[in-house]
Amino acid sequence: MQSGLYVALSSQIALERRLTTIADNIANINTVGFRATEVKFNDVLTNSEGVKVEYVSQGEEFLSPNKGGIIQTGNPLDFAIKGDAWFSIDSPAGPALTRDGRFSITDSGNLVSIEGYPVLDSGGGPIQLSGANGAPDVGADGVIYQNGNPVAKLGIFEAKTDTGFVRVGNTAIIPQSAPQAIVDRIDAGVVQGYVEQSNVNGVSEITRMMMVSRAFENVTQLMRESESSMTDAIKTLGGVG
Repeated sequence: MQSGLYVALSSQIALERRLTTIADNIANINTVGFRATEVKFNDVLTNSEGVKVEYVSQGEEFLSPNKGGIIQTGNPLDFAIKGDAWFSIDSPAGPALTRDGRFSITDSGNLVSIEGYPVLDSGGGPIQLSGANGAPDVGADGVIYQNGNPVAKLGIFEAKTDTGFVRVGNTAIIPQSAPQAIVDRIDAGVVQGYVEQSNVNGVSEITRMMMVSRAFENVTQLMRESESSMTDAIKTLGGVG
């Protein structure tokens, strides 16, 4: 009976974690470049006094691979990623990846993200432009031109997010596995004058929240009933003899 309580408790912990990720997804339904968080759960098999008991793991987070919709803004400093790739920015937590391509040029010529973090090239260095030369033209390969001359190149990276990651702000992540720069690939590139919307499906996430909340309540009720049965058994056994 104790094992049953522990299994139910492990389920509650996992369900609570899933509720947290779903709530975060819903909160970022309108966040440019946001990738929804999913959770993969596994059974953890243990032996309890010779009896095999399966607990629910806390779950492993990964990013939804679904693409968000692309919308045109007409802003020459807005960029959308084509394919399964990321821009790189120099965040306070270190180099991070983002699909939010709303960039701007500072007075000193630095290309920065919407948070003001330097945008990095494929070598990990900050991109420096000339503010006096006006808005740049950017090719599909990420090469930046000013006055018809190539002056820099947006870094485009690929990364594995199923091995673990840490979020930086709403849209950026730092993956556990080191990202790799993408060079000469036709399936990944940059589209100028567009941004990618969040890939969160609001209806789907709200439905999931209702299902997970209901499951959490059911487990809670099961734990109450199990605890009540244990109390009754103790009382009964205590009265024997």
